Amino acid sequence: MDDVRALDALLAERPAQSPRLLVVSGFPGIGKTTLASRWLHENADSFPDGQLYADLGGHATEEDGGPVPASTVLEGFLYALGAPSVPADTAQRIALWRSLTSGLRLAVLLDNAFTAAQVRPLLLGAPTGLTVVTSRNHLTGLLAEGAAIHRLGALTPESAVELLAVGGGGGRVAQDPAAAREVVALCACLPLAVCLAAAQLVLRPHRSVSALAESLSQDQGSLDALRIDGEAVMRSALDMSYGLLPRDSATLYRRMGLLPTDRYDLFMLTAIGGDGATATDGTTCTTGTDAVDIAVGALLEANLLEETSPGIYRFHDLVRPHARRRGDAEESTSQRERVLRRFVDWCLSTATAAEGILTPSHRTLARERPSSPVLPTPLADPAEALAWFDTHRNGLMSAVRHCAGAGWHSSCWQLVDAMWPLFLRLRPSEMWVEAHLTGLSAARASGSRAGEGRMLTSGAIGLRNAGRYTEAADWYVQALEHATSDGDVRQQAQAVNGLGHIRLLTSRFDEAREHFERALRLRESIGYRRGAALSRRRLGETALATGDHRTAARHLTRAFSELDSQGEGYEAARALALLGHVLICDGDHETGTRRLREALEMFRGPDARSGHWQARSLEWLGQAAQLRGDLEEARRCYEAAQDLFRRLNPADAQRLDDRLRQW
Repeated sequence: MDDVRALDALLAERPAQSPRLLVVSGFPGIGKTTLASRWLHENADSFPDGQLYADLGGHATEEDGGPVPASTVLEGFLYALGAPSVPADTAQRIALWRSLTSGLRLAVLLDNAFTAAQVRPLLLGAPTGLTVVTSRNHLTGLLAEGAAIHRLGALTPESAVELLAVGGGGGRVAQDPAAAREVVALCACLPLAVCLAAAQLVLRPHRSVSALAESLSQDQGSLDALRIDGEAVMRSALDMSYGLLPRDSATLYRRMGLLPTDRYDLFMLTAIGGDGATATDGTTCTTGTDAVDIAVGALLEANLLEETSPGIYRFHDLVRPHARRRGDAEESTSQRERVLRRFVDWCLSTATAAEGILTPSHRTLARERPSSPVLPTPLADPAEALAWFDTHRNGLMSAVRHCAGAGWHSSCWQLVDAMWPLFLRLRPSEMWVEAHLTGLSAARASGSRAGEGRMLTSGAIGLRNAGRYTEAADWYVQALEHATSDGDVRQQAQAVNGLGHIRLLTSRFDEAREHFERALRLRESIGYRRGAALSRRRLGETALATGDHRTAARHLTRAFSELDSQGEGYEAARALALLGHVLICDGDHETGTRRLREALEMFRGPDARSGHWQARSLEWLGQAAQLRGDLEEARRCYEAAQDLFRRLNPADAQRLDDRLRQW
């Protein structure tokens, strides 16, 4: 309670217009995250615009990818706030983040930070919000940003004994208070270590507290190491907890430590258990889902695992290295490879299932059957499928890297291909590019021509979205040469259309039109109606850019009709909005305004919802009102568009602000 009151006081002391930034520092296992999370939960009413959380991985190893870059965290935050796209440049992401959060009463918890430099880009843009940072380091560099720092110390012996009693064996603790004080002293009064000790009392109901103290004292590590960061006492406590686990739970624990992921679910864990796998003692482990659920329950009971959301689990950042060491030491080389193979097979099978739900038209290439019989995680609908991709994105990318390093080339590029909905919907630009660079090398190494072509065209889109137009064009050229050699007309059209888009984005309009017309002919020749309609829409955009409104209207009218007839709500709405804008530019204000209002309603609906296109439609409606002299209506539309753009793109918001200032 003293620490909670200290945070209350630090927040109350901040001047009204100064940044609200609190740093909670202390030893690993001291309870920094628990304190910060509890305090923010108790003050949730002060932040009606919500709370955001990110684990910055401050002490992650090189094997785990190291600390999380601020750019990656910003990407996730921006999408969480509703941004339909995120700039590739970090400086632009920072600008958009601060624009979106300006005026919001939002709380942000940045957990496990490494340096002040890692935190600075993530600070909120206004004093209405609050940023709380936890770190093993003091982060005094944030004092220049107005931070208040609270150093979290170990529990008092009295509080530690109380925690030991509440956690387990309360009667035994009361009967032997001297032994209880010895136990918490050997745990250095670190909350996590005390909780682990309490769990041992629960797991062994007939064990005395003095016996626990004797065991801890025998296993105690160096006092010097304990004074530095508490790791020796944690290692002792973890070794003891591991030693008390049932056989299946111990096997699961060390195998989880082998996986290159930070999130686990029941079906993943069932996959790595294997059917009738042999434990290190030569006995056979039970590995059905029910048995794994029981094993997980024992890990939760022992405080070795925590449930972060229904059915999703994680290790504390001090527990995971211990599990990995146990896996490396106790699992054979062949068993370690088998566990990782099963993990990759689970990733591929579940990603393929999610892909089938979210983007069924993308699934055109054959996938190899898993080398091991694994069940994918069940996904009921698009929302669950997208949430699965979001939860496991880091583990999926780690699986791609592992496949590349292990020489599992077919699995590597096929997993990248199955992750297409993640790239398309969540837009992790850096991951998009890295995954396809890795996947392209793997497809070539596996000798898969189809895989190579897919990696080139899908990867080119990622490069294009990252603003790397020259590289994207080179990938499209390679894809075109590849598809032409193989006689793959659909892939030829995809590459040609992509090259046309690069030309359009770089204002080379004649070349863009030639490419889109060629792509249209190719797509029509094979009866690919959706692709043909998308090429027509691009031709309409190109004609609009050159001022040829009649041609633009013709292309867009047909594109809208064809996309609408195929149930492509979002793509049809985009064509309709462009058509409305073109008609207004051509002088048909009444029809154009009607089309724009129809498109705006589509973008507000569930099938084509898009904040970006709502804003664009409103801006075009404002221009139409201004042209006909209705300045009051124009202002309403411009201001509504500006409100949306503030949460999406600061440059667009500023452009509208400049327009309104001229009135």
